[in-house]
Amino acid sequence: DLADLAGHVQPLGNVGQIQPVQANVRVRWSVDRAVQGADHVVNLVAILHESGRQKFGSVHEFGARAVAEAARSVGAGLAHISALGADLNSPSGYARTKALGEKAVFETVPDAVVLRPSINFGPEDAFFNRFANMARFSPVLPLIGGGETKFQPIYVGDVAEAVARSVDGKVERGQTYELGGPQVLTFKECMQELLAVIDRRRLLVPVPWWVANIQASILQLLPNPLLTKDQVLQLREHNVVSEAAAKANRTINGLGIQPQAIAAILPSYLWRFRAAGQFQQRRPIADR
Repeated sequence: DLADLAGHVQPLGNVGQIQPVQANVRVRWSVDRAVQGADHVVNLVAILHESGRQKFGSVHEFGARAVAEAARSVGAGLAHISALGADLNSPSGYARTKALGEKAVFETVPDAVVLRPSINFGPEDAFFNRFANMARFSPVLPLIGGGETKFQPIYVGDVAEAVARSVDGKVERGQTYELGGPQVLTFKECMQELLAVIDRRRLLVPVPWWVANIQASILQLLPNPLLTKDQVLQLREHNVVSEAAAKANRTINGLGIQPQAIAAILPSYLWRFRAAGQFQQRRPIADR
């Protein structure tokens, strides 16, 4: 039911301003119907793991080209959300098809704007929420590959602002922008920050790559897997803004946006994972 899937976004605008239209990027005619009458199209469709007919290639590459062709057919502008780490030569299917999607977009709409965010954090994120929930039940948290992989987490609100500026024509078109937050943190540091916010003591256990690969080969069989072999491949590469993007000023700061730090945002939604919720008095840092 479309109302169940998108009904929650309708109160975010005035009455009648937001109108959900069901579409499937693998079905071209449904994409054409969705962009009818649009002045600008924003493609946010992606998957973190493959399932059934939802394959990386069909969603990230074929779907990206379908959306770009549909936008071009109605003369609409296009903002395409990719991912930091997109690479045509990556061993990861996710990262490789993300890069192929970017290629398809620029081939179809040369003046499109491509945004590559690092890990997003915010009220419904799939990273901090997932590990915070795990910390409620497990005495340990795993550090894949030792937890040395670097991330540059960016607040979803800052990514939304970048999208809004591209729609308003305040962003140079035909370019790729890499979006990272103000801090570069290792996987281990992300977990430490998380535990400080939810005020829980948990053992951080390094998991060697070969063990993570074995675990992923089993976990990826689940309907909503905690870890897949492709994600292990992704975690072998740092997920930070490149020197080339920083030098060219193709970053969140280059768009005139001051990114939010995770310490300012995480407590606003992770309080629910504290033992006593929002009423829990956090211990002094020295006592943790």
